[in-house]
Amino acid sequence: MNNTNVDSYLRDGCGRCDRYQTPECKVHRWTDVLVALREIVLETELVEEMKWGQPCYTLDGQNVLMVTAFKNYCVLSFFKGVALTDDAGLLAAPGPNSRYVRRLEFTSLEEVMELRQDALRLINEAIELEREGIEVEPSGGPEPMPIELQQRLAGDPDLERAFDELTPGRQRSHILYVSGAKKADTRERRVERCVPKIVAGKGFHER
Repeated sequence: MNNTNVDSYLRDGCGRCDRYQTPECKVHRWTDVLVALREIVLETELVEEMKWGQPCYTLDGQNVLMVTAFKNYCVLSFFKGVALTDDAGLLAAPGPNSRYVRRLEFTSLEEVMELRQDALRLINEAIELEREGIEVEPSGGPEPMPIELQQRLAGDPDLERAFDELTPGRQRSHILYVSGAKKADTRERRVERCVPKIVAGKGFHER
């Protein structure tokens, strides 16, 4: 996984598969869009980092958003997106288990230009949410998913797909295991323990 820097990401790819450092890497399909989205985010005070093989932007060490390339589009993915003002209905949930994350999708450089001001407004609103320490209310679903697990899934499309394919009971086992920890850093460690089981299609307590 390429967690060096964003310039390396744009040049070589995310390092998640055997297409890393080849022209077939999905990052290279969207270079102009990714560069344009990066420029918009860097107009703000967010700090650029690499996490989970993707560009991640933080405020005082807290994750605010990611720029991510998929096969058919790119996104600005907001970790507390469910709390953002979206009267125009621009934001989408990544999947049925996405209770916090919302993302703004782009399929061309022209779309980035058209939505530039909307994107910048949403980014600045996300910054203010984080600065004020606002805890977001999750939307829908029977079990509140811990934000640490949601962030990890949002940063890894393949892992998110694997989680969505789990049975509800297996999903719940991971959610309960992670949310059972009181401290955020402990929850983050528990998330990493869940990853191999999620990829294997298992609940947390399955062997």
